[in-house]
Parts: sequence; C-alpha cells; structure tokens
Amino acid sequence: MKRAISWFTGIVAMIAPAVAAAQGQSAAEGGDSFMLKGALALGAGLAIGIAAGGGGIGQGKAAAGALEGIARNPEAASKVMTPMIIALALIESLVIYALVIAFLLQGKI
Repeated sequence: MKRAISWFTGIVAMIAPAVAAAQGQSAAEGGDSFMLKGALALGAGLAIGIAAGGGGIGQGKAAAGALEGIARNPEAASKVMTPMIIALALIESLVIYALVIAFLLQGKI
C-alpha cells in the first residue's frame, strides 16, 4: 500500500507542474481553456472519490474499534455507542463537505 501511495504521489508531482504551466497563460488572460475544465472535472471526481474511500475506511475502523471494546467489556456498551455514533456523524460530514466541493467545482466547468 505504501508503494502504491508513493507511486501515485510521484506521478502527481511530475504531472502537476506541467498542467499548471500549460494553463497558466490562459488563466491569467481570463479565458477558459480545455485544460482548465479538464483539471476541474478531474479535481471534482478525485475529491468525492478519495473522500468517500477515506470516509468508508474511517467509519470501518471506528465501528471495529467500538465493537472490539464492547466485546471485551459488554457492560460498557452504552458508554461506547454514543461517542461512536458522534464520530461516525463527523466522519460522514467530511464526506458531505467533499461532495459540496465537488459540486462547486463542477459548477465552474
């Protein structure tokens, strides 16, 4: 997993300056370009995709931790469930914020 993340980071680090240089002049002139719209579409898709994946992983780990705690001490179930529900709601709110950002980026296309 670490290798995949480092490969992805390296590819983005190589491509991002080229995209920024290619669209720098047209963005400064105020004109819309195909590259800018493509970057906005890519950003919107990546925003919601990464947020949903990260939120799912976070919610899974939170639920697993809570269930493991309840399995070790069943009497603490009432004390564990409320903070877990609050944590799940906060995680889901971050995914909803990413959805809103994706919609805002899509509105600029």
